[in-house]
Amino acid sequence: MNYWNIKSRSKLRITGSLTWFTILLFSFACKANPYAEQRYVPEAYSPVEVVVRKEEKPRTALPEKPAIYALIETTQGSMLFELYDKDASKTVQNFIDLAQGEKEFTLRNGQPQKRPFYDGLAFHRVIEGFMIQGGCPYGDGSGTPGYRFADEINAASLGLDQMKIGQSQYYTGYLYRYIGGELGIRSQREADERREELESNLEKAKNLSVMEILYRLGYRYNNVVKSKKAIKGALAMANAGPNTNGSQFFINQVDTPHLDGLHTVFGQIVQGSEVVDKIIASGNGKTTIRKVSIYDKRTK
Repeated sequence: MNYWNIKSRSKLRITGSLTWFTILLFSFACKANPYAEQRYVPEAYSPVEVVVRKEEKPRTALPEKPAIYALIETTQGSMLFELYDKDASKTVQNFIDLAQGEKEFTLRNGQPQKRPFYDGLAFHRVIEGFMIQGGCPYGDGSGTPGYRFADEINAASLGLDQMKIGQSQYYTGYLYRYIGGELGIRSQREADERREELESNLEKAKNLSVMEILYRLGYRYNNVVKSKKAIKGALAMANAGPNTNGSQFFINQVDTPHLDGLHTVFGQIVQGSEVVDKIIASGNGKTTIRKVSIYDKRTK
């Protein structure tokens, strides 16, 4: 049996009232169980006031709602997004500044540049029943703008503080990754050899929240913003792990609940959802971004 791929299905239920005996027993269990403590500490966070430095005339009819909108024009058609300037302000500011050529970036040649970053880039990775990904300057998923910035996620607002890791089908792999790291297990062979120890530790840790496990794996959250779930049409940052955002983003073709808490969602498609399907049908690297326009329709 492959212990790195199995999913824990057992559930721990606690019933009955707490008496002095059960309180003492619980206190002893906490000391005996290294996974009983809560280590999560929210990050200090202050949002920024998003500024659209270049006023652009709308090239399409906009929704009535006051908001910042981004129009991504591609060789397969156009998609219009509402940007979450209140709930992911730093991420939105980065996207706007790159799109409008207002932010300096550095590519492999080491020369700083300042131009509309996304124009001419391809959707290099598209997966049917999942998402489309763009924003890589090299077209292979390896590119960054020469810098990285932190996630803007409130895991509690996504309900991850109430979701037990042992009862979640989406995050089981993160539990195994964490326990394996704690035990120093580096291979399937070691996992097989230490099966009893591994299963014992998995049992002890399964009642921790998803938020707690992800925090222990290096993800950092704040308790300020109201994060959005990674639903169909969500615009979110692609990354290589915690706090590794740059220029790459993805757009969901379907709901992806297994990505909640792992990627900053900073917008939502409001027009042109059929274009996502067309981009996926065309294949990897076959669709190019012609232009990204930003429209500020907030109440002045």
